[in-house]
Amino acid sequence: MTEHTVSELSEMTESGLKKLAEMLIAVVNEGASIGFLPPLSHKDALSYWSDVMNDDVVLWIVERNGETVGSIQLHLCSKPNGMHRAEIAKLMVHPSARRRGIGQLLMAEAEARAIAESRILIVLDTRAEDPSNLLYRSIGYMEAGRIPQYAMSANGELHDTVYYYKLLNQQPKKEE
Repeated sequence: MTEHTVSELSEMTESGLKKLAEMLIAVVNEGASIGFLPPLSHKDALSYWSDVMNDDVVLWIVERNGETVGSIQLHLCSKPNGMHRAEIAKLMVHPSARRRGIGQLLMAEAEARAIAESRILIVLDTRAEDPSNLLYRSIGYMEAGRIPQYAMSANGELHDTVYYYKLLNQQPKKEE
């Protein structure tokens, strides 16, 4: 059985950057709706990952046999009125590693960190037709709404996006 290791990245190495760029290209070329259209150039993938790290972003990767096969970002809101919330961004699982619980593993890491950072609300969005909708609903995310024709695919077709939220550490309401 192949073992997956999850790591939080605090800095981006040249090797790590290259592996993340390769995974991003593979995911985009498989049709993932994560802000890019195929064919994604190596230069553009490197440029994207070079700009990800900052004080408000926590990034995890999953490696299998030395290769990066998954990643997720937790964006911690730093606005004074939003210090209680965070956003999931760019959950990616390499096409060769899908359906092995990696997405669920990464979501659990992000949620645990959000709780540790005293965040009680997580939001995210995804294309309406994507399999990721099943994952999010299965782990307790609630649909907040849809925006029609939000994202374009490589063939020019427009797709709806779905916004989800999850309240963490929700306290039961006290009866008066």
